[in-house]
Amino acid sequence: MWIWQQKNWPNFTWQEAELAALLRDVRFNQGVLLGKVSAQGENEQQAMLDTLLANIIHSSAIEGEKLNAFSVRSSLANKLGVTEDKPYPTSEQTDGLAEIMLDAVNNLDTELTLERILDWHRLLFPEGYTMFNPVEGGKLRGEAPMQVVSGRIDRPVIHFEAPARAQLDNELEQFIHWFNQSRDDVALDPLIRAAITHLWFVTIHPMDDGNGRITRLLTDLALAQAEKQSVRFYAMSVSILAKRKSYYEILEQTQKGAMDVTAWLVWFLETLNHTFCDVLAEIEQTVSKTNFWRRIDQTQLTPEQMKVLNRMLDGDFDMGINASQYAKVAKVSRPTATRHLTLLVKLGCLNKTEAGGRSTRYVVSV
Repeated sequence: MWIWQQKNWPNFTWQEAELAALLRDVRFNQGVLLGKVSAQGENEQQAMLDTLLANIIHSSAIEGEKLNAFSVRSSLANKLGVTEDKPYPTSEQTDGLAEIMLDAVNNLDTELTLERILDWHRLLFPEGYTMFNPVEGGKLRGEAPMQVVSGRIDRPVIHFEAPARAQLDNELEQFIHWFNQSRDDVALDPLIRAAITHLWFVTIHPMDDGNGRITRLLTDLALAQAEKQSVRFYAMSVSILAKRKSYYEILEQTQKGAMDVTAWLVWFLETLNHTFCDVLAEIEQTVSKTNFWRRIDQTQLTPEQMKVLNRMLDGDFDMGINASQYAKVAKVSRPTATRHLTLLVKLGCLNKTEAGGRSTRYVVSV
């Protein structure tokens, strides 16, 4: 019995006591991220472009589709009014992807309707999208059973089966009504609402293809409604792609279970928290890098030295760099590398570790 066949569907339940500590942790990191983002005012538009690009690229990659990142970036830049030094040719598909991403994170007060969802789908699958994918954009699936299947043709393994087409219209009407009404439900935590949005829509599976990407757009919309701004500065799809195997496993487990979806909510919140922590670490690294260069007299450095220092500041060589590694990165001889490193220590850019001889390593001076 699939979850949508349960008599209480779609009245999801969960164990609040099991989620309380995790939810507090996620909320804390969410608040820290909002504060950090607000402090980065001058870089806000560029950061938003980078994040939305990552969201689009990784959401498609979850489904096994590889996009041209340069083309998507140029489409986003055009929509955001950002001038690029070297714009890349865009396509109808990349322009559509940029449009639906911005609609999901910007138009928070626009009511969700079936027409809006189908418009996203139409932009996701423009006419002539690919000769190998006969999906017609902007239309619900047909009468054939919607199943997720793997294994041999003669011994298929059915991982999931969606509700029949005959009940799909009613399922969508119920979901859309809930999505619009639940936004003002003070008893429902907004992050829990985002997780339920994700599970519910992907379970309905209303289209022939693109259900996962539409699901993640709806999740982004729910998160944006909950936060007003920070969803523009983190890409949950990046973390989902990194945990793709467990993502499909927890969905299958939940869709084969009863109405208690606590396990799914734990997975969702842990993944969201991981996303927040990754972005906070990136911000901290950027701030640290900026502060480093502010106190260094760059006129005393060669291009090779600056190249190596930037690599180290970006997180390469976590254990420090030795003369051989420096020579390889800077493309200089080993004696020159040693002289460069000695000068960088003198200028206060690097610190020399206690180990001597060939074990000597150098770390960034913070």
